[in-house]
Amino acid sequence: MQTEIVISGFGGQGALFAGQLLAYAAMDAGRHVTWIPSYGPEMRGGTAHCTVIIADEEIGSPLVRHPAAAIALNMPSLDKYEPLVAPGGVLVVNSSLTTRSPARADILVVQVPANAIAEELGDPRLINIVLTGALLAATHALPLEAVERALAEHLPERHRELLEGNRQALRRGAEFAHALRA
Repeated sequence: MQTEIVISGFGGQGALFAGQLLAYAAMDAGRHVTWIPSYGPEMRGGTAHCTVIIADEEIGSPLVRHPAAAIALNMPSLDKYEPLVAPGGVLVVNSSLTTRSPARADILVVQVPANAIAEELGDPRLINIVLTGALLAATHALPLEAVERALAEHLPERHRELLEGNRQALRRGAEFAHALRA
């Protein structure tokens, strides 16, 4: 089985970190993985996205044209990736920063007020992890526990104080997605 994921947003929203976290979790779980970051020349506020492929067997190509799943952290990302998600796929949308609902009926859409949830948790930087939790709940690409372990093992030392907040954000995103589907 192979799952292709795109995570897209503005620079500084943590799209690349979320993808890297999934890649680490997949590697630590013994899965095959690719992670390809892409970002504009700006440090913050420019475009940033990454593709992650998680597979049980070797990955033939790291290129992703029609991902099985996408996270749209903002409106430009929703506009760009909604049409590209494969039929039957999953689109996780930060409804805090989008002005419309996705129109496609052939994909599962999970709208999460990620900014509001991150604020409730006390750190607005957690939106990427809230949405990652929702993605995991909707796709089952990896177990939540595997990503929590990857957080503990790969979070840079300078950000260790954020470990518990990231765990809470991951769980809250997953809980929100589960509640939507119930």
